[in-house]
Order: sequence, then structure tokens, then C-alpha cells
Amino acid sequence: MTQLHVRKGDVVQVISGKDRGVKGKVIEVLPDANRVIVEGVNRVKKHTKVGQAAGGAMTGGIVTVEAPIHASNVMVIDPEDGRPTRVGYRKETVEKRRPDGSTYEAQRSVRISRRTGKDI
Repeated sequence: MTQLHVRKGDVVQVISGKDRGVKGKVIEVLPDANRVIVEGVNRVKKHTKVGQAAGGAMTGGIVTVEAPIHASNVMVIDPEDGRPTRVGYRKETVEKRRPDGSTYEAQRSVRISRRTGKDI
């Protein structure tokens, strides 16, 4: 499985394609396909088959949904200044506790903004 620079819930800006410049929240990340689904971006019409829902209501017709876009076409918005930024990683030492009560030090990876150096 590949690791992407975006996560579910991140606010991103589209940097290329037909929706260039649009900001939105990441709804879903598809790491195997290197794609993300962003709220309000790359909307397509989907024709759904008429069927019965659990309540007995008929469903179907033409629905507008967000389609996935490639992860390289989005940049994470820096929460500090609201501009797009690249994502970096910093190692942080943390103290963890074992079930028997003893403690040990471990490394934790923290995402940071390359623009400002602050945590994302």
C-alpha cells in the first residue's frame, strides 16, 4: 500500500485540471489507485438503476456525484496562512507505556507544512 500526502478530512486545493483553484475537503482516499475524492470537485452525472429501498421508496435516475482525481493534482492547505503547501514529516520522540506499566521511548511521525514548518 502506498502512502499519500493527503488524508481524509484535509482541506485541499486543486492545482490542475478543469477544477483548478477550487478548495474542498477530502471525503475519501484511495491509496491503491493514488486517487482522492474531494467535496465539490470533479462532479459527474451517474445514471442509477431504479430499485426499491428498504422503506419501499423507488430510487433511481440521474445523480451528480464526485469522482476521484489523482492525488498529484491536489495540495494541502496550510492552516496557518490558508495557502497551498507541500507536506513534510518530522520525527518526534514520545514515551509509551506497556501493559505491565513500564515505559519506553518510540518515534512518531508528524506531518508538517513545508511553507511554515508548523504541524498540519
